[in-house]
Amino acid sequence: MNLPEKVTLVEVGPRDGLQNQPHTLTPTERIAFIELLSNAGLSQIEAGSFVSPARIPQLADTDQVFKGLSANSAVRYFALVPNVKGLEDAIDAGVKDIAVFTAASDAFTQKNINCSVEESLERIAALMPIAEQHNLRVRGYVSCTLGCPYEGQIAPERVAAVSKSLMDLGCYELSLGDTIGIGTPEKARQLIKTVSKQVPLSALAAHFHDTYGQALANLYAVLQEGITVIDSAIAGLGGCPYARGASGNVATEDVLYMLNGLGIETGVDINALLRANHYVCSHLGQPNHSKVAAALQPIKP
Repeated sequence: MNLPEKVTLVEVGPRDGLQNQPHTLTPTERIAFIELLSNAGLSQIEAGSFVSPARIPQLADTDQVFKGLSANSAVRYFALVPNVKGLEDAIDAGVKDIAVFTAASDAFTQKNINCSVEESLERIAALMPIAEQHNLRVRGYVSCTLGCPYEGQIAPERVAAVSKSLMDLGCYELSLGDTIGIGTPEKARQLIKTVSKQVPLSALAAHFHDTYGQALANLYAVLQEGITVIDSAIAGLGGCPYARGASGNVATEDVLYMLNGLGIETGVDINALLRANHYVCSHLGQPNHSKVAAALQPIKP
């Protein structure tokens, strides 16, 4: 079986997972949540976003979150930034790693950020000299790589072209998102095969939502193609407020259980992860969408 020996889990629960929740956590609660995740052994955590609080009020005060996090050299905390203003706010808050985003669908980017894909790349290009000046690492997100709620099927070649553009702009890693979770294993495999002709395989990550219950199967398929970085969210939190029909991310606990069963090293402790699960579900009043967490620790928030 052609599987990697080690996989890095990128925890996106504190940003992607919280952005459409009906209940908003305070900065203090978000800090406690993030530190539980880091204590579980997660080495890369998306801790917030510097978007306008008018658009995503759940992520307001991300500057307070970054300023309140304990220093931990073993963990990289990064923030999503949409524009130069967001980048400047992130720099002021002491952020060292940022993420930028576009999509493989013009219709989606128009709904999400009021511009075309090409215009979104121009916005990202404007950020890069500032990020370089401040020695920031830049991760890229590409949404709708396996389908769009507005355009339907997306050609893998389109994803490859957008991905290459992001790499050429200076991103060190690209997270390929199945934003509405409609992918299936063979489509996911073909996506990686096509994009990796334009972008080094080592620079690709999988970010799969679980709307149709296919995320773990899709991840298994792309692991066999050489993917070694997986985005996931504790308790299966998430969903995109601008993608009709998108459910939560694949649950970190479920991904970890699968990887443990395959003998793949992650450095993440399942019991510590369950404590983070209990904390965030209790504070959100949110049902736990992780099947593994429900089986190992059946808790009602």
